Amino acid sequence: MNFFLQPLTLLTFFPLLGILVILFLNSEQKNIIRWTALVTSLITFIISLWVLGMFNASDPNLQLVAKYDWITVAGWNIQYHLGVDGLSILLVLLTAFLTPISILSTWTAVEERVKDFMIFFLLLEVGMTGVFLAQDLFLFYIFWEFTLVPMYFLIGIWGGPRRIYAAIKFFLYTMAGSILMLLAILWLGIQGNTFSVPDLIAKGGIPANIQWWLFLAFTAAFAIKVPMWPLHSWLPDAHVEAPTAGSVILAGVLLKMGTYGFLRFNIPLFPEATVKAAPWIALFATIGIIYGAAVSYAQADVKKLVAYSSVSHLGFVMLGMFALNHQGVAGAILQMINHGLSTGALFLLVGMIYEQTHTREIKVYGGLWKVTPIFGSIMLIVALSSMGLPGLNGFVGEFTILLGAFGSKAINNPWFAGISALGVIMAAVYILYMFQKMFLGPQGEIVDEVKKHGHAIRDLNWREIATIVPLLIFIFWIGLYPKPFFDLMAPAVENLVKMLPIH
Repeated sequence: MNFFLQPLTLLTFFPLLGILVILFLNSEQKNIIRWTALVTSLITFIISLWVLGMFNASDPNLQLVAKYDWITVAGWNIQYHLGVDGLSILLVLLTAFLTPISILSTWTAVEERVKDFMIFFLLLEVGMTGVFLAQDLFLFYIFWEFTLVPMYFLIGIWGGPRRIYAAIKFFLYTMAGSILMLLAILWLGIQGNTFSVPDLIAKGGIPANIQWWLFLAFTAAFAIKVPMWPLHSWLPDAHVEAPTAGSVILAGVLLKMGTYGFLRFNIPLFPEATVKAAPWIALFATIGIIYGAAVSYAQADVKKLVAYSSVSHLGFVMLGMFALNHQGVAGAILQMINHGLSTGALFLLVGMIYEQTHTREIKVYGGLWKVTPIFGSIMLIVALSSMGLPGLNGFVGEFTILLGAFGSKAINNPWFAGISALGVIMAAVYILYMFQKMFLGPQGEIVDEVKKHGHAIRDLNWREIATIVPLLIFIFWIGLYPKPFFDLMAPAVENLVKMLPIH
């Protein structure tokens, strides 16, 4: 098959075609640029559905593989190697799904340098998709680092008042961890004479003491990206200062690059070190769950509240993953998707009200449901989803994770699951507190403040409803019938768990 017609190659690099078209458009043709970016991302999503249609859920191995020699000079054996399996298919689909939604949310929110914004956003999609598909460590590292550049500019140019500080902090934190991962990748490639992840897994035989140091080097990069407590301090700044679309894609996809890294590389490449580290990862994850929930409740800025909630929710993902059993790992993968949907929707809704009021201070709101009943109803559904109400997506993931953690031989301590379950209760506290302050009770001062400028706070328009409804569909679908999602990952998860020396 022609290189550019390989399904995964086409999926990864199709946004570059949209960028090429945008480059030839005049910067003043803002709507044409927006439509070009939106259509490009929608076609990319259609290509992802084509990939899903060819994906065999019963096969645990890599599928639709694209593999070519790339750099073979001086004994280096680096390949262009893409592949998809049950561990990555849902994340690939999530990336392709959230990108057009994020672009649609910018229609009135981004007015300055629209051409540059759309180019960076489509470049970001290329990098994120490549991360989830790359099966060569060197290629993975290139995609991993490439995502930093467009995200840095999206925060630094179109962000809030402290955007430069937040962008630099995001870049430096992520780059610092990545340097250690690069050293570990070079060691693996030189010692194994290949950077192919499947080949390195098949060879195995890395001494346990060496595994431990390699595990820590990869963990430095992935734990910062997740972010795990106590390496989370870059996240609230990046979220609060990023434009709405940037926050959606940061929470929905970029953070999952960290959790996916543990899943794809740490667990299968360093199985002995993984089992050894499991109780410690569970400890940090549990602290992150409780800490993130407690700090969320203390926030006066609604966007910062949602940002800190990510620390808590991704603590659940890490707890489930390092339970190292089928229930925990499957629950962790599903919760990655759930977090992308629920938290992505929360950031969209916060952005929609911010466009009208230009403030995110919770205390100035109140009684919004009377003024904006559609907005209030949708926010209630998304809020209940985020706090894990049965019947919505968050409950399925968190329940499966706690089930896996409770019976985990690797963690070997049910108290981690018991204490983490308090995080679900604490989530209900800060989510319902936020909803009550903003949507119920007496009318807040911001309503009168907006009226002074000659217009009242309006309810959601058709474009905003169209932006949020696709997320609501999946929030209910996963909550009521998660079987298709678990079926997609089941064989690959079972294969992964069998690699581990757990007795």
